[in-house]
Amino acid sequence: MADNFTRTISRAGGAAAAATAETRAEVRLPTQELRDDIPFFTKVLGMRMDMIYPADDPAVAVFSGHGLRLRIEKDAPEPPGTIRILTDDPDGFADGRRSLTAPNGTRVEIDELNPPLVLPPTEHAFVVRRLKDQASWIIGRAGMRYRDLVPSRLGGSIIASHIAVPGGPVPDMVHFHKVGFQLIFCYRGWVDLVYEDQGEPFRLEAGNCVIQPPTIRHRVLHASDNLQVIEIGVPAEHVTEIDHEMQLPNGPARPDRVWEGQRFVHHRAEGAEWRPFRIPGLIARDTTIGENTGGVAGVQVVRRGDGPIPATRHDGDILFTFVMEGQMTLEGEGKEPFGLTAGDAFVIPPGMVTRYAEPSEDVELLEVTLPARFETVAV
Repeated sequence: MADNFTRTISRAGGAAAAATAETRAEVRLPTQELRDDIPFFTKVLGMRMDMIYPADDPAVAVFSGHGLRLRIEKDAPEPPGTIRILTDDPDGFADGRRSLTAPNGTRVEIDELNPPLVLPPTEHAFVVRRLKDQASWIIGRAGMRYRDLVPSRLGGSIIASHIAVPGGPVPDMVHFHKVGFQLIFCYRGWVDLVYEDQGEPFRLEAGNCVIQPPTIRHRVLHASDNLQVIEIGVPAEHVTEIDHEMQLPNGPARPDRVWEGQRFVHHRAEGAEWRPFRIPGLIARDTTIGENTGGVAGVQVVRRGDGPIPATRHDGDILFTFVMEGQMTLEGEGKEPFGLTAGDAFVIPPGMVTRYAEPSEDVELLEVTLPARFETVAV
């Protein structure tokens, strides 16, 4: 009789499990005395106790909360570990304590869910990065090849990368960056992209660029065989998060939407107006990025103009340049001249006198500056 009862319960349980197909995951932590842990996890951390057994001498309890499910088990073999709890109100959580230790030895850290973006001070330096002087490219995520154009990162204030992307569909997900400024400039080939509130997917072609305002959701869809992009990020270290909920495209375009003071920009070379550059003897097309970032950063494409090119100095914070076509000689005070060709990059610190000498007629430069507006003086 007992065996029949047991088999009936087993079959019923199995059928119910198959019908619901519910799956759960737990993190197991050890304890020596569960009774001491229960008030800590429920009252101090504000978690809910979902399970406890056996009733006469509890050895296992399961708690859930803050997106986490914990199994506290007596004499479990794992070390106590660390739990990080992120909240919009860390001062109002756990009486404002930022570090606690549970009775079972688990360390608990309390931090801000959305901490303010910190831009480290720029460590100014004169940088020249030539393609011919470098070792082979580094293989990064999704098979992409990376060249670091500013290895020092200027103290963490900027990252500049030359990226070659394998052709075909790109294994990307909808994501966003917690960043102060981010530029994607298509150097070679093309790439299909889609952005939050920017309508249907579009093709970013060579010579064109986009800026990705802070937290705008986006996804890379498809790349040409010869795709190469220049990517600039400020600061150098910033967080990328996956958005598992948003589907792109997400509706009609909203060109006037603002993300933390910045508007999305898709600049196209075709039809752009060429004007005198900040340095005489050169001309440039402005991408409107300065205007649409509220002056945070400026991006221009520069070509040879008419007349002599003087030596100059500037008072901007960051001035990064990538040689896209042609060749030139970069002269800098106290430095040997650098002959530069396509694929080379340089950074000129504020106050340093330099001259863009002997540019070829087909020279084309990508200049990225922070801030967008600063003074340049011929000397």
